[in-house]
Amino acid sequence: MIIDHLGIAVSNSEHAKTFFTKALAPLGITIITEVKGWIGMGKQSKPEFWFGEHSATQSPMHIAFAAGSREQVRQFYAAALEAGAKDNGAPGIRAHYHPDYYGAFVIGPDGHNIEAVCHTPDT
Repeated sequence: MIIDHLGIAVSNSEHAKTFFTKALAPLGITIITEVKGWIGMGKQSKPEFWFGEHSATQSPMHIAFAAGSREQVRQFYAAALEAGAKDNGAPGIRAHYHPDYYGAFVIGPDGHNIEAVCHTPDT
């Protein structure tokens, strides 16, 4: 990852916590810490994705999470929809990016375009 961490404001931190915990679980991303109302999620004890409640949220953002396999992309998509997300692109190849770009897109609780993507060929 080229960015050390990313933080976004959400309108309801408990709703966002429930959503992101469920949607990102298939990717192995979990809550690492909670500090002063902010929730830090990541892998291997490194919180890289942060969110916290604020009266002004960012305009819809696009946030793409790395998946280790195409199956993880499919699991993310199913978990996110189950957690209340809206479909914004079912799992599949996006050849206009490159031949092995396999992604799925959902709209999360605050209107953000949340994606899981795998760049490796299907095995």
